[in-house]
Amino acid sequence: MTFHRGRRLRRTATLRGLVRETAVSRHDLIQPYFVVDIDDSNFVKPIGAMPGQNQLGLNKLVERVGRAVDLGLAACILFGIPKTKDATGSQGWAENGIVQRAVSALKRSYPDLCVITDVCLCEYTDHGHCGLISGEEVLNDPTLDLLAKVALSHARAGADIVAPSDMMDGRVGAIRDALDGQGFTHLPIMSYAVKYASGFYGPFREAAESPPQFGDRKTYQMDPANRREAFREAQADLDEGADMLMVKPALPYLDILRDLRETTDVPLAAYQVSGEYAMIKAAALNGWIDEKTVVLETLTGIKRAGADLILTYFTENVLEWLE
Repeated sequence: MTFHRGRRLRRTATLRGLVRETAVSRHDLIQPYFVVDIDDSNFVKPIGAMPGQNQLGLNKLVERVGRAVDLGLAACILFGIPKTKDATGSQGWAENGIVQRAVSALKRSYPDLCVITDVCLCEYTDHGHCGLISGEEVLNDPTLDLLAKVALSHARAGADIVAPSDMMDGRVGAIRDALDGQGFTHLPIMSYAVKYASGFYGPFREAAESPPQFGDRKTYQMDPANRREAFREAQADLDEGADMLMVKPALPYLDILRDLRETTDVPLAAYQVSGEYAMIKAAALNGWIDEKTVVLETLTGIKRAGADLILTYFTENVLEWLE
């Protein structure tokens, strides 16, 4: 009797390594950081819902990134928490804003590090929404000029990639036009093209101090039930000039990631968001799972589904494990 002997290639760790189809490397990973505009640049505040993650003053950000760079960190993405907020989110494009200063500081200290900036208004508005508002309506078109100003300010500070996450219609085109018009034709746009209105963002609201003060974000973020809509959103951003596309969150939407991998040839990113991180951390801290095993398994699954890049709060941990 002849039958398939799959176990022949699983017999030893060396054999398994030789035939392994998917591997996570340091070049796949992007670490998010939360930088705070505060007089004490050595400020460190643990994020309760995200054990191991912190809000950081500027000096502490540079220090922590430096340790990760020593371990092989290739890229990070920055989220800023301003001193003051207003209705328009004006600190988002301030020349001396916290993200702008953080970009400059990181590029001075680590010129080879790829510094990505999140382009949105929710961290900077006093109402917590990603665009201008009228009453309780989030206005699309008037927001586009402000998002372009944010992206342009990040470019001037030295960002390597800008990543609009707001989900306003037409924002990629507005940002591309603004960048090109000011001589930043070389600067890539990583679009949060397929961003769902997910319950997995909860811990991020604490980390970025950006919960909406009324309503929710379902009028501009995608309905979790929709698959075909993802193709329309992705194609629209490509048509407007996006260089890379992102799916967010990651694990609940691996089918979407695989769909996009099969229909587009641009680099794809997936964001393993705060809620995904928090669940794994909570289970590990309770001794229910082995953290390292589960983290590497989830990241391998995200990459196997089609991601070229993975934004994950576990990046620093994985760099240590890869060492």
